[in-house]
Amino acid sequence: MFGLGWPEIGVIAMVAILIFGPKKIPELGNAMGKTLRSFREGMKTSGDDTNSEQE
Repeated sequence: MFGLGWPEIGVIAMVAILIFGPKKIPELGNAMGKTLRSFREGMKTSGDDTNSEQE
């Protein structure tokens, strides 16, 4: 995953827990998931608009 090994991912996770706290991490993950989902839907809708314009 992006050229990162398990030790690097572990260090990143530990730093995230230290910065945000264990209670805030699930909230951040949820917000990031919603953001990515809406981005994908926007890209899909944008692609549909582009395809209908080309026809």
